[in-house]
Amino acid sequence: MNYTEALEYIHGVSWTFCKPGLERIGELCERLGHPERKLKFIHIAGTNGKGSTSAMLDSVLRRAGYKTGLYTSPYIRTFNERMRVEGENISNSELALLTEYIKPFAEQMDDKPTEFELITALAFEYFARHNCDVVILEAGMGGRLDSTNIIDTSVLSVITGIALDHTAFLGDTVEKIAAEKAGIIKSGVPILYGGTDASARAVISERACALGSEFAEVDYSELKINSLTLDGADFDFEKNKNLKIKLLGSYQPRNASVVVKAVELLRRNGFEISDSALREGLLSAEWQGRFEVLSKDPLVIFDGAHNPQGVEAAVESIALYFKDKKVCLVTGVLRDKDYGYIAKMLSSVADRAFTFTPDSPRALEAGDYAKTLCESGILAESCDSVAIALERARDYAFKNNCPVICVGSLYAYAEIIDCF
Repeated sequence: MNYTEALEYIHGVSWTFCKPGLERIGELCERLGHPERKLKFIHIAGTNGKGSTSAMLDSVLRRAGYKTGLYTSPYIRTFNERMRVEGENISNSELALLTEYIKPFAEQMDDKPTEFELITALAFEYFARHNCDVVILEAGMGGRLDSTNIIDTSVLSVITGIALDHTAFLGDTVEKIAAEKAGIIKSGVPILYGGTDASARAVISERACALGSEFAEVDYSELKINSLTLDGADFDFEKNKNLKIKLLGSYQPRNASVVVKAVELLRRNGFEISDSALREGLLSAEWQGRFEVLSKDPLVIFDGAHNPQGVEAAVESIALYFKDKKVCLVTGVLRDKDYGYIAKMLSSVADRAFTFTPDSPRALEAGDYAKTLCESGILAESCDSVAIALERARDYAFKNNCPVICVGSLYAYAEIIDCF
């Protein structure tokens, strides 16, 4: 099996999804000899901020001398990004080799695994073969019944924050979603909550208490942002002064604060992480698609915010970086998102938009989204492709001396980046 054949097999899984549960991933891992039981995990769930938090924590632990595995989703440009060892994507050849190894085990099952279950099991096998010291494991969706939750235990659980998203699967209230996310908490294992919603906090802390797990949270009153520019941020958090990150966005110092607090908990549980490893790891961390500068003339920024909470953070960032200057949008959304609310939020920072239809069966048509944006006060024009939307936005930006912000869907990142 070669790389192309491996991807065709993974993405071509035609087994219909039955019901949520851990039975299929459990059976597949058992057939593989339980590779997940050979590993230590930091399990990260949450509505937003999981990826950036995972990337920064991975960078810090690598600087501290640990051999890390990093499992994230979705990928931005190439499938291989989903699993990394020591910061490097899985190679094409190893992905093909592992897929060929796992395929017969999956096909022997009566109740076949889903695509995400197959990928998760593959990642466990990959990390085990590389003898990773610790794996930063990002949950896909939810927590309690997410495939990643097949792990027996972890060294730390992190819930970055809770907001309404994937309500058809996770519940239609913050409390219900929090209960699903709290499913990653393991008995006696510390849980760190990085959110600010009091209702979610109550659900998570109650679950931690029931399992005898230490509950810790991030006190954002201890966060002081010294500078926030398009070169990065300088901030203080608790006793740590002048920490620096290159990741952009008003929300990234908050994500970094979660990492600092996580490091504190890990230190108390036997991890040796020096102050220099913390500082250097934060500064060297990279994460694509989150308020990322793609070009400077004109200024084009991509932010993968795709739900109300994420777009709120993007709008906050736009207002901080550009003050009262209105921006031009390149945007497309999925129809199962609250796109009316998203459009209303964006209207506070944008007055011009070019819409596209994301490459997804769940996509909202560009014309429908343009109409919604117009109703919110943004002059919007639908385009036949991402490339055309970006071309027209850049022309507009040159003529009007304004930034272009690409926002609304991670699915467009690869197409947009290929235009430069």
